[in-house]
Amino acid sequence: MNPLLQTPLFCLLAGYLLGSIPSGYLAGRWLKGVDIRSLGSGSTGATNVLRQIGKAPALVVFLVDVLKGTAAVRLAMALLLGSTPQSEWWVVAAGLAALAGHIWPVWLGWRGGKAVATGLGMLLGLAWPVGLACFGIFMAVIALFRIVSLSSVIAALCLPVLMWGGGGGAADLSIAIVAMLLVLFRHRSNIQRLLAGTEPRIGQKAS
Repeated sequence: MNPLLQTPLFCLLAGYLLGSIPSGYLAGRWLKGVDIRSLGSGSTGATNVLRQIGKAPALVVFLVDVLKGTAAVRLAMALLLGSTPQSEWWVVAAGLAALAGHIWPVWLGWRGGKAVATGLGMLLGLAWPVGLACFGIFMAVIALFRIVSLSSVIAALCLPVLMWGGGGGAADLSIAIVAMLLVLFRHRSNIQRLLAGTEPRIGQKAS
């Protein structure tokens, strides 16, 4: 194997490029000829695709975004784990790079999604029981309130606790905290609408 492929820099770059695959944007362009960022919430994520384009495209976008996060960390695991004493930290850094790529894709002028699905994929790659637990919390809140942003925020807040309770090491716990903060930061306008009682439910258009 080419030694360059086993370097942390390569894994970080690969993670970013995987994360930056603009699935939601492409769905808007290919299916409706629109820039999804100009509609609804302005996000390229599956929720905005659901509201603006439809259920089937939203499901495909969601699955692609999940796979981006999983692929980033699994690739880094395959190339780096055991190669250096800091390899676990580089693996989680590759996952963080995927989140950054999804949120700030170079192809779209640094305007992407909110990292929920890609974050789920990253968790499934790093610690699948924690990822499934977060997804379960997300789905439970969706079933109760039918508000995607509320489900995302609550799942994000639970993430560090779940990672700690699941026996995650320092690297895993660190990325859980960073991922939580990124999700909360990207949902800051949603949180304001939640507090004001104006956040749309599933089936409603975002203003």
